[in-house]
Amino acid sequence: MIHKVENITDDELDKIRKIVGEAFVSNELFHNWGTEDERRADVIQYMALYVDYVYEAGELYSNDEMTGFIGLEDSGNAHKLPQIRMLFRMLGKLRFSKLKSLMGFANQISKSNEQYAKQRHIDALMVCVDKDHQGQGIASELITYAKEQAEAQGIPLLFDTDMKDYADMYRHFGCELYNSVTADNGVTRYSLCFRPPVT
Repeated sequence: MIHKVENITDDELDKIRKIVGEAFVSNELFHNWGTEDERRADVIQYMALYVDYVYEAGELYSNDEMTGFIGLEDSGNAHKLPQIRMLFRMLGKLRFSKLKSLMGFANQISKSNEQYAKQRHIDALMVCVDKDHQGQGIASELITYAKEQAEAQGIPLLFDTDMKDYADMYRHFGCELYNSVTADNGVTRYSLCFRPPVT
C-alpha cells in the first residue's frame, strides 16, 4: 500500500534522505561531479535537500515499509515556497561550481518535456527504492500508484530520467518515450509519459 509521508520524526526523515541519496549517487544527472566515490557526499547532500523539498510540499509517498519512495506533483497545484527554500539551502550547502555545472545541464534539457508540460499533468519528481530492497516489486508498486492517480484525475503522468535503464523500466510499465535530449556533457534526458485511457 502506498501512502503520503507526513508527520514523521527528524530521524525518520533523515533515514529517507540517506536512502534516496545513496540511490542517486550513480545517476547520470551528476555525471560532471566526478566518479561515484568523488561525488557521493555532494550527491547525498543535494538529494537530502531535494527530499526536504518534496516532503515539505506534501508530495512524498512511500510503501508501508518505507523502503520505496515517489514524489508526485500536480502541476496545477505546484508548491513554489518549498522550491525557493530548497534553492537557498543549496546555495548555502553546496559548492557553487557543482551547482553551476548542474544548472548548465538542466538549462540544456529544460524543454525536453514541453510537449506535455504545458498542460496540466502529474510530475514524478523522483522514484527511489532502497538498494537493499530492489528487485522485490517495490518500483512497480510505486509506479502503479502514480498511474492510478493520473487515471483518477484524467491527466498525463510525466517521468524524466537521465538513466536509460530507468527509461526502459518506465516503458515496461506502459509509458511512452516521446523525447530525448543529449546535453554537452554527454548525458541524455529521457522524457516519458503515461496517458490515462480516455473513458
